[in-house]
This record gives sequence, structure tokens and C-alpha cells, in this order.
Amino acid sequence: MDTAEQPTERDRSSRPSQSEVISDAEGPEERSRSALGPTAPARTAPMSRVTQWLPGGRFTLTVLLCLVFLLLFSRFVMQPFQIPSSSMEPAFRVGDRVLVNKLAYRFGAEPLRGDVVVFDGTGYFGDADYIKRVVGVGGDHVVCCDRQGRIEVNDRSVDETYLYPGDTPSQVGFDVVVPEGRLFVLGDHRSDSSDSRDHLGSPGGGMIPVDDVIGRADWIGWPIDRWTSLHRPDVYARVPAAGGAHG
Repeated sequence: MDTAEQPTERDRSSRPSQSEVISDAEGPEERSRSALGPTAPARTAPMSRVTQWLPGGRFTLTVLLCLVFLLLFSRFVMQPFQIPSSSMEPAFRVGDRVLVNKLAYRFGAEPLRGDVVVFDGTGYFGDADYIKRVVGVGGDHVVCCDRQGRIEVNDRSVDETYLYPGDTPSQVGFDVVVPEGRLFVLGDHRSDSSDSRDHLGSPGGGMIPVDDVIGRADWIGWPIDRWTSLHRPDVYARVPAAGGAHG
């Protein structure tokens, strides 16, 4: 009897009770809690404080952030302009909204012949922004017209396929050399455009400073059925640079 009871006693002493298992598992956790002390109140994130202060909360904050983004985007990257006249038909109609790339000439690049640019005409055309096509850049010799009635740039005739139907390149003759850092600009609807031709006797000779260019018109954004990207016509591809090399 004594020998039969001994294993039972050994098993009972070697097996931990249920209360001991739970106590061992919770012990470290309880000790860590007591070491940390009372739970600190959660800090309110700055964004949460802003949403609590604003009427409308998170929705109002989202709208404000979107507006700030749009303002910065319009100021530094892309700005919409509405076409006010028919001077650039048929490429642009009255009421079209064009998106102007304001980064196009900000990193060393300059306007090229054929680009459609928006510029500040203050002191040259008038106190407003204008949209015209670049026909001559610094150093170019621009003449109108050759024997076939076409404009010549650096002794190369240009077939301006983008002109308003029925228009001639110009009813006014001119022979100019574009100063460095300036642009000679014309509207596509020549019979309804006030451009460099009309300001040859004005300060600057009708030539627009490159520094006054706001950007390049790259898209028609509205109306939606006229949404399209704009490309530089290749009619100037064979026009040589003022120094003789092809531009």
C-alpha cells in the first residue's frame, strides 16, 4: 500500500495547479503595469484639434486643403485662361478655356517658333494677358511677304497651314529683326488680331520680352467636347536659326 501511494504523491507534487499557471502568466504583466504607473491620457493629434475647431470638422478641412492645393497648382504649375476673342481661330474659339503650362520655360527652356504662348502685355500690348503664336525668336529676321504672299523667317518661307480659312499671312508688310530675349508674335486669325504687326512703332517695337511669358498653351480643357492636347506645328522645322543652323 505504501509503495502504491508514493507515485501518486510524486505526480501530485510535480504537476502545478491551475491557479499557479494563471498566476505565473499574469505576474509579469501585472508587474509591468505597476511599473508604468497610471495610464497616461492619449494626446490629441494636431489634425484632430484643427477639425474640432473648424465648423464642419473634417469635411471643411478637406475642402480647404483642396483649395490650397489648387491655388498652388495654378500659381506654379498649370493655369486656366479663357479665350476672350477670335484672334486665335481656328485653333481656339471664343470661350474656350486653355490650360497653360507654367513650367514649360522655367528650367532653361525658351519659347520656340510655333508655340502658342500666354503673356503679360503690360507696357507693350495693353494691361492684360494675351495669347498669340510665336513666329520669330531672338535674332530671327522676319519678313512679310515673299512673292507667294508667305511670311519668311531667316530667308525661309513658311506655309502657315494653321491660319484662319481665307486669311492671308498679313495685309501689312514688315521687315524686322527680333532682338535677343524677345518674341515676334502673331494671331492665327490675322484679319482679326492685334499683334506684333500693330505695335512696330510702340515701345519695344511690338516684340514681347521672354520674361513676360506666363506659359505655353498645352491643352484645351473646356468645353469638354473640345478637350485636346496642343502640339507645335512642324512648318517651322526647316527654318534655320539666326546663325544659319536649323532650328
